[in-house]
Amino acid sequence: MRLLVLYGSQTGTAQDVAEQIWRESQQLGFQGPVLPFEEYEMTKLIEERLVVFVVATTGDGVEPDNMKQAWRFLLKRSLPAQSLQEMQFACLGLGDSSYPKFNYAAKKLSKRLQNLGATSVCPVGLCDDQHDYGHLGVSLGWTKDLWTTLKATSGLDESKLKNSNQIIRKWLVKELPKDSAIKVSETLIWSQKQTAHTFKIQDNIRTTAVDHFQDVRFLQLQCQTENLNWEPGDVLDVQPQNSDEAIKIFFDLIREHKLNFDESTVVDVASAHLDMPLPKAYSIPLSLQQAAKYVWDLSAKPRQRFLEVLGQNCIDEMEKDKLLEFCSAEGIDDLVAYVNRPRRNLLEVLEDFRHATSSLTLQQLFEMMPLIQPRSFSIASDVSSLCLDLLVAVVEYKTIMHTPRLGLCSNWLKNRKLGTELRGVVKKGTMVWPNDLSIPLIMIGPGTGIAPFRSIIQNRLHAQSKGSTIGPLVVFFGCRNKTADFHFEKDFSMWTDNKQVEAHLAFSRDQENKVYVQHLITKNGGHLAKLIRDQNAFIYVAGNSNNMPKSVREAFIEILDGDAEYVDMMIKQRRYQEETWA
Repeated sequence: MRLLVLYGSQTGTAQDVAEQIWRESQQLGFQGPVLPFEEYEMTKLIEERLVVFVVATTGDGVEPDNMKQAWRFLLKRSLPAQSLQEMQFACLGLGDSSYPKFNYAAKKLSKRLQNLGATSVCPVGLCDDQHDYGHLGVSLGWTKDLWTTLKATSGLDESKLKNSNQIIRKWLVKELPKDSAIKVSETLIWSQKQTAHTFKIQDNIRTTAVDHFQDVRFLQLQCQTENLNWEPGDVLDVQPQNSDEAIKIFFDLIREHKLNFDESTVVDVASAHLDMPLPKAYSIPLSLQQAAKYVWDLSAKPRQRFLEVLGQNCIDEMEKDKLLEFCSAEGIDDLVAYVNRPRRNLLEVLEDFRHATSSLTLQQLFEMMPLIQPRSFSIASDVSSLCLDLLVAVVEYKTIMHTPRLGLCSNWLKNRKLGTELRGVVKKGTMVWPNDLSIPLIMIGPGTGIAPFRSIIQNRLHAQSKGSTIGPLVVFFGCRNKTADFHFEKDFSMWTDNKQVEAHLAFSRDQENKVYVQHLITKNGGHLAKLIRDQNAFIYVAGNSNNMPKSVREAFIEILDGDAEYVDMMIKQRRYQEETWA
């Protein structure tokens, strides 16, 4: 029986979950591919009888990039109302309940499929990153229930799943002669499907005080590609590379365990299944040195698949049993305690499970290693400025582990020297701006959330310099201290001195009582309410998704006389927009 698994994934987690569901389906005797939406011809969906969808939600309830085209197809009014009446489906969503539109992409997909006549075989699974177990808190039980349901409707034997020792591989790895001439190509440096642009770093300066707890970087990039355009609110996707230190640790482990491959080993990778798309990074032969630098995310937190593959050839029963236990529902507490809470990376796991590491094969390496995913940063400048600016918070924090945890991309960017090049793709952001330039904009951007608003302010002021009439630009910025983390201080001074921007600044630690952006919103409530009700002002919120968006929303409800329905109406009309991140 054919079962199709389609996924919409932004960071790779939904893909990982979808591939695990596919492996289990293959062990149960199903046939069929696992594909990203962009690799599947959506007009053929009418021919499918059983489909599992795994869909992440990004930003303000938005579907992932590799699902956008498919979603536009499904929304076509020309599609007959009962065009999918022969199809049964199950939908698993990956989201974060700290966002207001929790798992919105999965919910709207499920609803649309049913509108087209499809039948849902089980309730939508709503995985939550806030759960102690992460997405596993829902996905493990949901998948088990799915197989139980399909066993009843399709005559499947659920016991096969538990007892099957069949190893389902994704790739076929062939070792080539070590003297094979392999160049560092664009495929490795930029392994995503979109065509990347080349940028030269003109500036890379720390914007926070040296003694401040966080290093935030202002990067100014000069595009080396002609005719690159972007709009306010757009983002730049950057694909980082592993640090020399991480690469050294990896190959030191290989040498220590006397494995029969090293940096100079060259391989050719092919798909083990006709319907399994080969990543662009594997489309040409590559050396392990190149894989370790450009392709594999050596700083990643290992997922269950990594641990499962690591234990496949292990001859030490204690290590093998522990790795298998981590991959079971019964071992999830131990998995969280060992991997999630300390944020242990995969290199540290390889060091801990020495017997398993000593028996690794090339095939296992390529099966288990996660690929480096691009990271998105809001563009902090208008295209009229001729430079593309970024504001990057460098991720570094401590856990019970001996060494600090370092964000791969932010630390890679931090260490880029002036004049060096990087590759990236400009993508549409989630913010939509009013076409009427006279409409007031109210922008709330504490911390690095100020980045997209610098872009729209520059854009509006450039339009004004060309003779256009623009509406009031009202900005609320917040940070800890005026002297420590006041991003774009010179810009704020220039805007306010020239009376171009109405700026409200909250330095939370500069006085005894903490002051946040929401306090300044209520303080200026009368003025803001008039802009909102009388001049149809648009409100934009950007920054950390923790408590700020909810507090800001409550502040606007308060200044609008408690009229929560009016704020809800603004949200539906896209007059109130949030772009937040965890």
